[in-house]
Amino acid sequence: MPYETIVVNQADRVATVTFNRPPMNPISNKMIEEFSRALDAIEQDPEVRALILTGAGEKAFCAGADVTEFGQAFGEGSVKDLVMTRHRLFTRLERFPKPVIAAINGYALGGGCELAMSCHLRLMADTATIGQPEINLGIIPGYGGTQRLPRLVGRTRAYEMLFLGDRISAERALDIGLINKVCPAASLMDEARQLALRLAKQAPVAVKLIIDSVNRGLEVPVEQGLEIEAENMAAVSATEDAMEGVMAFMQKRPPDFKGR
Repeated sequence: MPYETIVVNQADRVATVTFNRPPMNPISNKMIEEFSRALDAIEQDPEVRALILTGAGEKAFCAGADVTEFGQAFGEGSVKDLVMTRHRLFTRLERFPKPVIAAINGYALGGGCELAMSCHLRLMADTATIGQPEINLGIIPGYGGTQRLPRLVGRTRAYEMLFLGDRISAERALDIGLINKVCPAASLMDEARQLALRLAKQAPVAVKLIIDSVNRGLEVPVEQGLEIEAENMAAVSATEDAMEGVMAFMQKRPPDFKGR
């Protein structure tokens, strides 16, 4: 079934999903449904080992919620239902078993910031801005911003962003640990792709278990997190890829991981 609100491309074990509702690429119910469907296909495809998310055009990665749909939810008293559909998708993205890179090419505001924070890695164009401006509308972030932002940048900086609602630059986002790297706008996608290609060469089972260990470990005391790590270490040590990694190291050659 073709997509209307996203574009999906795949090459060299890397999938790219482009949010295609320019100029601002807002999050609609249709986009949520299609993106969920795309994630199903990408997760099940053994040929895909990394995923890049970006926005169509030069103006926005994703500038937040679809105002019409959000206003309708306000009027109908169904805001919680709408919010929970986004929570489920963004949590799935955060726990996705393949590495997800946000290539933030423009505005990442509100739900767009929350979408980016759900990715494992974030690259940002030097011309882009990011923020949680919901306070300026008299509301709060509803797609995970009050939870993921303090976990990424700490409580003090999160309060500052959430209370003031300012857009911040890519350099400021890097300074506070919200993103991994600032890229020239013209080379953002090239750099995201080079990073994805590196990730695609890593052992898929190990990558999956790193994601699992980090996500589950952050939800429990460190002692329980260490138990999770030990379980996953035992599991990965029994894989063919672990043996391949050791043999490649001993033979001084690049490993060829198969995902087994």
